[in-house]
Amino acid sequence: MTQKKPTTVEKYIAQFPETIQSHLLEMRCILQEVAPEAEETLKWGKPVFLLDTILFAYAAHKSHLSFVPTGPALNPYMEELSDYVVKKDSVQFSYEVPLPKELIQKIAKYRLQDVVERKAKWKY
Repeated sequence: MTQKKPTTVEKYIAQFPETIQSHLLEMRCILQEVAPEAEETLKWGKPVFLLDTILFAYAAHKSHLSFVPTGPALNPYMEELSDYVVKKDSVQFSYEVPLPKELIQKIAKYRLQDVVERKAKWKY
């Protein structure tokens, strides 16, 4: 029997074990607080927040939660991100430790400001 792909953010979150769901719900809450006017939907099977363009995405993986705000939004915070795995456009947070809420908020606010004030796009 083939498992259907989720069609809503709620269904995306519900497909994971409780420990992963708690991280997903916390990330979702942090991002909703930063961008309450953004539309929340799925793209590429992952939750994203939209405001004329994609603001940020997040996704659950086996051992970590990815936060994808684009590389330019991560660059100003590289020193603070030194304890995490950082890729070109994303940062990985292990399920073994609490999410760094204040750091995620700062990065998300930077990305929101970049989109609103400078019309930054999803891919540069």
